[in-house]
Amino acid sequence: RATVLLSRCLLKMVKENIVVPEEILNLCCNGLQGLTSPPRSQEPGEREEVLGAMASPSPARNPTEVQMSQLVLPCHTNHRGELSTGQLLKWIDTAACLSAERHAGCPCVTASMDDIYFEHTISVGQVVNIKAKVNRAFNSSMEVGIQVSYEDLCSGKHCSICKAYATFVAQGPAGSKVKLKPLTPQTEEEKIEHSIAAERRRMRLVHKDTLKDLLTRSPRETELETRDGSTAVPAEKTRVESVELVLPPHANHQGNTFGGQIMAWMENVATIAASRLCHAHPTLQAIEMFHFRGPSQVGDRLVLKAIVNNAFKNSMEVGVCAEAYGQEMSISRRHINSAFMTFVVLDQEGRPRALPMVAPEPGDGERRYREASARKKIRLDRKYIISCKQTEVPLSVPWDQSNKVYLSYNNISALKTLVAKANWALAREKEKVRMYTLEEDKFLSFRIEMSVCIAAGQAFSLLSDLRRRPEWDSHYASAKLVQQVDDDDMIYHVVSETLGHENKPQDFVILASRRKPCSKGDPYVVAFRSVTLPTHPASTGFTRGETICSGFCIWPESEETSKVAYYNQATPGYLNYVTTNVAGLSSNFCATFKACEKFLLKNKEDLIVRL
Repeated sequence: RATVLLSRCLLKMVKENIVVPEEILNLCCNGLQGLTSPPRSQEPGEREEVLGAMASPSPARNPTEVQMSQLVLPCHTNHRGELSTGQLLKWIDTAACLSAERHAGCPCVTASMDDIYFEHTISVGQVVNIKAKVNRAFNSSMEVGIQVSYEDLCSGKHCSICKAYATFVAQGPAGSKVKLKPLTPQTEEEKIEHSIAAERRRMRLVHKDTLKDLLTRSPRETELETRDGSTAVPAEKTRVESVELVLPPHANHQGNTFGGQIMAWMENVATIAASRLCHAHPTLQAIEMFHFRGPSQVGDRLVLKAIVNNAFKNSMEVGVCAEAYGQEMSISRRHINSAFMTFVVLDQEGRPRALPMVAPEPGDGERRYREASARKKIRLDRKYIISCKQTEVPLSVPWDQSNKVYLSYNNISALKTLVAKANWALAREKEKVRMYTLEEDKFLSFRIEMSVCIAAGQAFSLLSDLRRRPEWDSHYASAKLVQQVDDDDMIYHVVSETLGHENKPQDFVILASRRKPCSKGDPYVVAFRSVTLPTHPASTGFTRGETICSGFCIWPESEETSKVAYYNQATPGYLNYVTTNVAGLSSNFCATFKACEKFLLKNKEDLIVRL
């Protein structure tokens, strides 16, 4: 047994490229004899085998990656023998914090935790596997991606539980912020997460504005839902208030209250509030973003408040907040955290039960009631647009004010995902225009790129305006601006030229989203995808076309030179000339892109004058 343990230690040291002391090396090679007698002379092949293992280390792993495996014991579970969500949140936060500190090299604190959707419950005796790694580092904050799954040791079954994204802030002496070193992704998956992390960060920052905008556009009156044979339960009857004293075991290695512990306490009071409405044991289905507003320390008293904001047919939203104060009650309480949790009550067959209605109190109660309805709509839009697999989402998604942020996110992230793909194959090169193709399942994607003597910012400004596309692309008959959503998102109605074998032209309703670089090395991005608008339905005069993912990425090569690349994930209904050119590798692509180059060079001087 001692030899086995020593061998495991040696193997771990080899994998981590740690120099192995000669005494340990001899001990492992000699086996048990080395524990009770002087080292014997080694056979010629023994030492070479160990040294060979040292000379060929395993493939490099992401240095920020942390893996945690926890066996679910009875002390971790609820009355049903299922892992408590609060305990799971503590483990998730621990793994994410360790990953963040590996990259930062200093203490880190949890700033926020994005929405979490729990797909399955975990039973006692099963193993929880958590993998966390830093996706991207910004100035003083970083995004950590967390994947959670469970393993059944008896059957060998593995199943995904949830995926989460946490934001951590690095802290120096006296709580000062630390500037983080950039992270260089290596694998295709890491490059995709690194690229999209900037878009997720943008979405977090505008989340409150999205809710405020939706509430502004909705009626001010609180419309109570009515259900046959159901009596409304006053929301005040579900209110819960609990106080916790922060003790040393609740604190992290910096003396601050552990973020995972606060989340666990919040989940506990939210569950009690939900139980008071349904008089049953609810199941936590989803958590909407935890946002930590400030720290608390050992000795603080944490007051946790929860109340059911609204109950829908099969689910309810519970609002929960945490406030902290010291020994002196005269000092005002500090708002530490707030979150919204969605619960369901499952029957014996695992299906959601119908819930009683909630009657909100006048004033703040009605405000929370209305906000819960708005959050539900946003949550469903976000989950539908962001969480669905690409092949499951219709090409044209209805656009409205409530989902505009998430459609924009989906538009940009889909293009960035395509850009980060590996295995692009060079199909043709002509007149310095290179065309690549990528075959995947139902999609045939292509990329066309060239270097142009124009500043990246200028090319970005010219190519992001679809109204100017007909000036260089002969396949575009017209492109009209239908709606200016904001500075970065526009909706166009595009009409293509009629091809010889078609009776009528195609038209498209396209959302154009553009982004400037988030940091050095990022490209300028202009992404296109189809949407539907009530004001522009399909008409008999056109064949309605759709595009799921296309656009430009522009990388600065110097102050006056840029690499311009066009991407398209071709679908059967998108511009017949695309399919024709990809199949036949005709020169039409090259001609169109050379026309694009002439357009950029011709207009860059005019753009300089206007700027």
